[in-house]
Amino acid sequence: VSPRSIPLIQSCIGVSPRSIPLIQSRPRLSRNSNRFDTPTPLIDQTGEGRGGGSSMEEEDAEPAPRSWLTSWLPAWCPTSTAHLREVEARILQVLPTRFQTRYVHLPSSHRIWTLFAGPDRDRDRDPEAAGERERDPERERARARAREPDWERTPTPLVLVHGFAGGLGLWVQNLQPLSCRRPLLAFDLLGFGRSSRPPFPPEPGAAEEQFVRSIEEWRERLGLPSMILLGHSLGGYLAAGYCIQYPHRVRHLILVDPWGFPERPLEQTEIGKPPLWVKAAAAVLGRFNFLAVLRAAGPWGPSLVQRFRPDLKRKYAEIFEDDSILEYVYHCNAQTPSGETAFKVLSEAFGWAKRPMLGRIHLIPKEVPITMIYGSRSWIDSSSGEQVKNLRPDSYVKTVSIEGASHHVYADRPQEFNALVSEICDSIPESPLPAKPPPPSSPETALHPPTPSPSPPPLPLPTTVELEAK
Repeated sequence: VSPRSIPLIQSCIGVSPRSIPLIQSRPRLSRNSNRFDTPTPLIDQTGEGRGGGSSMEEEDAEPAPRSWLTSWLPAWCPTSTAHLREVEARILQVLPTRFQTRYVHLPSSHRIWTLFAGPDRDRDRDPEAAGERERDPERERARARAREPDWERTPTPLVLVHGFAGGLGLWVQNLQPLSCRRPLLAFDLLGFGRSSRPPFPPEPGAAEEQFVRSIEEWRERLGLPSMILLGHSLGGYLAAGYCIQYPHRVRHLILVDPWGFPERPLEQTEIGKPPLWVKAAAAVLGRFNFLAVLRAAGPWGPSLVQRFRPDLKRKYAEIFEDDSILEYVYHCNAQTPSGETAFKVLSEAFGWAKRPMLGRIHLIPKEVPITMIYGSRSWIDSSSGEQVKNLRPDSYVKTVSIEGASHHVYADRPQEFNALVSEICDSIPESPLPAKPPPPSSPETALHPPTPSPSPPPLPLPTTVELEAK
């Protein structure tokens, strides 16, 4: 803080003269980086977290280009990639199982922040191996990559895809139970969390394609032959889009309260029309990203999250007594709005998808089973599950509603959710992958479902546990 700016700061935010020396001594943001100059990481580059996690740390995702204006303005939002890294480590350290986190580098030069967990993560317990890690961190990093599972010899891995404004840390109540008997991978979507935040195309089809292509490049880099793909909300929408293009890589598609499936309703009746002032406000706010107010609030942004999303803290109250989850959500979304901007491109009129998935779900081959999990108290319309059944008459489609859960099903009822997903995973036979189907012959087939034709009986249906409210 320069002396000339002190009167301006005092007049704008009411800082007392006694606070000025403290402000001047605080760590400052580098002019050419969005990281603090002197961060204190919780886990070092090759160290072990308190929860047993090994973090193959690298530099965080590259900062977005800065304009001439933002290059000299002081930091307005109290956030940085160092803050996000620290609070994520604090969340993951409660895990009782061993895990590994690192970046997966894509051919497109982007990076995807990824967590690995599973029954084979329990390793390197002897003191001699620990001493070798300290002496030769580069060798340990190479050994860690070499210890990644031989995917051909392990059960089909479960891959978790988070929703809008989320990150892999929100799965903290599900990672250990779902990785007991098979490998589990969770990652931050491109444009979210700690992954790269590139610009997205302004067309909804191209923006969706960039998301889907990044998931496929991520899978190729890891050498996964197939996976059980689970997506929540926006992650469910993108998981379905991925399955349309790469169905031979998906053993089972699990859609948890998926966003973007139904078409936008036709013109509302006079009774259902909102007041004129609501429509005017929507027209103005529609020009901005959904979470722009979080960044515009600057130092008051964290308190906004606490005020408007206290339910998130309650969902994780059994694990965290403090505001770790709220801090995590804030730092995930106070960064450069890359994925958030892409979501705005994909959506219209307060959350309807411009390219509804119900109009394309028939393009997924009938051999791919689909399970749709909804919360009984969610704002997402669960009738889409029945419509998917009707559009796929010769395929396995199961719809389950978890009583008492809202949109964040996995956090509202983690025990019931984990039991259901575990049963789905255990029911999948480890058989050869189906052949890659040919792409649609014309755009017409992508818009209108084909007429069903006689086909062999479907695969045996897995059983489902009885779910009850707590």
